[in-house]
Amino acid sequence: MALSRDEVSNRVSNVLEEALGVDQDEITPQATLINDLGAESIDFLDISFQLEKAFEADCSPDTPFKIEQGELFPENLLNDAELVENGRITDEGMALLKEKMPHVDFSEFESDRSVGKIPELFTVKTLVDFCERKLAVCAA
Repeated sequence: MALSRDEVSNRVSNVLEEALGVDQDEITPQATLINDLGAESIDFLDISFQLEKAFEADCSPDTPFKIEQGELFPENLLNDAELVENGRITDEGMALLKEKMPHVDFSEFESDRSVGKIPELFTVKTLVDFCERKLAVCAA
């Protein structure tokens, strides 16, 4: 049986509470992982691992809830001159981000593609959306 959005959201909140040591009342859909919840780069690996554990029982053995490297959080994007120019994401970079991360809402980011705004893209809602997408694929 498919999980409701509330069930997915609760599991994501529990993972963030455990991984980041934050209180449940700080974990709102709009809260950013880095700026609001204090996540650091090392925390992203822990969050990914804990999300896999939180949802593994909801997927079939043939299609496990596995988060591939770079699937949830982009890696090495800022080091590619074709994707970043003068501290801003290029058109090619935006196309790649949208392709790799369909769970992220880029509507506000597109007006100011400053790399400094990338942390604002990763919110609690983003994680919930990601998990719902993964669950739809792995539970099918």
